[in-house]
Amino acid sequence: MTAAQFLLLVCMIAVFSVVFVKLKRRWFERKPFPSEWQRILASNIPIYKRLPQALQAQLNNHVKYFMRDKTFYGCDGLVLTDEIKVTIAGQACLLILNRPTNQYFKLHHVLVYPSSFVASRSEQSASGVVSHKKTGLLGESWSQGKVILSWDDVFKGVKNFSDGQNVVLHEFAHQLDQESGSTNGAPLLGSQSSYQSWTRVLSSEFERLQKQANSGFSSLIDQYGATNPAEFFAVVTETFFERPVQLRRRHPELFEEMKTFYAVDPSEWID
Repeated sequence: MTAAQFLLLVCMIAVFSVVFVKLKRRWFERKPFPSEWQRILASNIPIYKRLPQALQAQLNNHVKYFMRDKTFYGCDGLVLTDEIKVTIAGQACLLILNRPTNQYFKLHHVLVYPSSFVASRSEQSASGVVSHKKTGLLGESWSQGKVILSWDDVFKGVKNFSDGQNVVLHEFAHQLDQESGSTNGAPLLGSQSSYQSWTRVLSSEFERLQKQANSGFSSLIDQYGATNPAEFFAVVTETFFERPVQLRRRHPELFEEMKTFYAVDPSEWID
């Protein structure tokens, strides 16, 4: 075989591979969405039935990929069911509607506990003394490709989809944040001007929440968001999807930043 023939063969294989991948993807996307999964979404995620038909179809497609590509593990004796997996996947995929997406490419594993789980934490005081303690958690997002969730709290959060408390939205917002390479409350935004606007608005709102938390004043945004910018972004994500009308009225600039980033307006889905 001559060099020219070899190069031609390599090019043909490359073209065939691209065509094969596209056909495989098209075939997968044309597979009917399981009716049982649709029933679960409609039953367990109140906002699902309020979505426009195009967004419902898009969410279904994202859920199919999520269910295919992410590995779920039941922990502490939890027996995984489609209800558990689809309920989690459906909420996670709300965050990637209408957006260029790689389907949480860094995420590989979703660990689900029956209820809140205990994790060991190390803390260093100002004097340099390191202490260890055990903390009960509802969820965690790891940059090493894992999300850990408490099923009791997942279900509690989704059944009350108007209180601004949702562990799935919170932890998957962290996953989006981590795609930039660091968890700092500034996910991948695109243009430099987007970062300038994002930094100005979110920094101002973060400081405002810190002042409210320190002074004991109540706030629409959960004051856990005053912990650091990463937690602020995750908490505001919960508020944006669960209490969008209130967020738009009381924090209009913040609402617009989140609306631009997530490319949806949840206030349109409110009855």
